[in-house]
Amino acid sequence: MTIAGQTSIAIVGEGIGGLTAAVLLLRAGFDVQVYEQSKALSEVGAGINIGPNASRILHRIGIANELERTGVKPASFVQRRWEDGRILLRAPLGEGVETAFGAPYYTFHRGELHRALTNAIPARRVHLAHRFTHLVDHRDRVEAHFENGSSISVDALIGADGIHSAVRHSLLGPEKPHFTGCVAYRGLVPANRLRHLDLEFTNQIWMGPGAHFVHYFVSAGRVVNFVGITEQDSWLGESWVDRGEVTDALALFQGWHDQVLSIIGATDETYKWALFDRSPLQRWSVGRVTLLGDACHPMLPFMGQGGAQAIEDGATLKGCLLKFSNDVPAALQLYEKQRLPRASRLQGMSATNKTRFHMPDGPAQRERDAEMARGATDWSPAAIAWLFAHDAELIGVQ
Repeated sequence: MTIAGQTSIAIVGEGIGGLTAAVLLLRAGFDVQVYEQSKALSEVGAGINIGPNASRILHRIGIANELERTGVKPASFVQRRWEDGRILLRAPLGEGVETAFGAPYYTFHRGELHRALTNAIPARRVHLAHRFTHLVDHRDRVEAHFENGSSISVDALIGADGIHSAVRHSLLGPEKPHFTGCVAYRGLVPANRLRHLDLEFTNQIWMGPGAHFVHYFVSAGRVVNFVGITEQDSWLGESWVDRGEVTDALALFQGWHDQVLSIIGATDETYKWALFDRSPLQRWSVGRVTLLGDACHPMLPFMGQGGAQAIEDGATLKGCLLKFSNDVPAALQLYEKQRLPRASRLQGMSATNKTRFHMPDGPAQRERDAEMARGATDWSPAAIAWLFAHDAELIGVQ
């Protein structure tokens, strides 16, 4: 048996980041178990963007055929004005990106990507109805305790349990996430309801005063996913996601281009999501415990990189544990060193895009539009190369 095979790893959380890490570590020979608080495997949400920096990792774990079957490869990013629909920037994706970076840019229904990852893990390694409560560090092992009374003892514990991470709380102490002042109205529309719009297979971002609107195809082109981001002063709901009203979403985007209103009006239901984030952490790892994905670097969805960065985390974590297979704490420190600067940079860029996308009409907005026309923004082909070319499995390369 290899040293990797003797190393036991528990992952708390079965979201896309946790499942990706589990598949990668299992394929590398580690003894991996996943613990999830829900009673059934599921992934809430709607659309998700997966750039080449993440899709190359997913292809390597053997689910490329499933991704090709359910995903959509948009031809370009299109950034537009809110009222008249004028195109400010068209950044190519599609075949050009796939050729340049060796992997495709996809858009998925989040549930379909989640299902592909779930199917890649033996069912006996996923333990449902296990809500993590606390950990005990014994230096040579770490214990994880669950609300159902069970406990485990492992070589490494990975908290992949989201922005409200209980593992993070146990590891680093209590800290509430910060409400960003943004609320997202999300919805899905059968594509056949929107044939009259003759929508391109592109990712479209409409920018306006205090709001922006995104739409793209998912589910092999059968469905259009949309997200309308608006600003509000506070979030008073007990949950961070609530059922929304289509009429409320239409009212918030009153005066916007007919295409935006037609997409919102064609959905049967919408959900409101409060967008939270946290300031970049100074550390992710303590001893034999570390964090992954939104548990350590939650970010606004304004770079389309939240899920992709969690996937990158899993790839780097695997590489570090292989490099220091007989020294888990050293491996987790290397993982943090490799990942924290990049993830923190993207957190900052995502927050900056809130300001850029939501500018009121005026001089600053006109300057932004001119900058986009010059191809100098985050989504231009030249500017995005540092992100899409990155291979998170190459340890030592940042």
